[in-house]
Amino acid sequence: MRLYYSPTSPYVRKVMVLLHETGMLDQVELISVGGTPVDTGTLPLALNPLGKIPALERADGPALYDSRVICRYLDSLAGNRLYPAGNRLWDTLTLEATADGMLDAAVLMVYETRVRPEEKRFEPWVEGQWGKIDRALDALESRWIAHLTGPLDMGQVAVACALDYLDFRHAGRAWRSARPDLAAWHARFADRLSMAATVPVA
Repeated sequence: MRLYYSPTSPYVRKVMVLLHETGMLDQVELISVGGTPVDTGTLPLALNPLGKIPALERADGPALYDSRVICRYLDSLAGNRLYPAGNRLWDTLTLEATADGMLDAAVLMVYETRVRPEEKRFEPWVEGQWGKIDRALDALESRWIAHLTGPLDMGQVAVACALDYLDFRHAGRAWRSARPDLAAWHARFADRLSMAATVPVA
């Protein structure tokens, strides 16, 4: 299999953490690509017409894309380790979707300053994106700590990657303020070897 990736993409990082956790890293060739919505660069458009990464090229079917699809596929090959059976699965999927929604908003905030000309930027729109993240952080603190501290699953991986991305691109927002339980959980989870091996570097 070939994984089209960028080491700074938080969506790619989810896949990389899964590969480390499942011991599958040596089964995937990494192909570095890059681009933006206004300049597709070397993004694998033939594999993913949406022009996004990660994209996973496989021998037995069309390429897979969207990190949630890729993670679910790879985990199935690894024996379903990170997507639990039963009712916990729905909580895991909801937690993963929450984390990915945070990432969507955080990445749009980055694009607003990196891609859009300064005279066309709209600060209320940026703050609206942060509002989504802020509400999700509050929900994680008030609703999801019990799940986060339970058996390892993909919801936890996704949340940890999202929180690290906030530190990476939006450190000034100080997401830990008034969220001591989430901050303490994140500090413990960040010590996992899979997380340490995939820390993004600017």
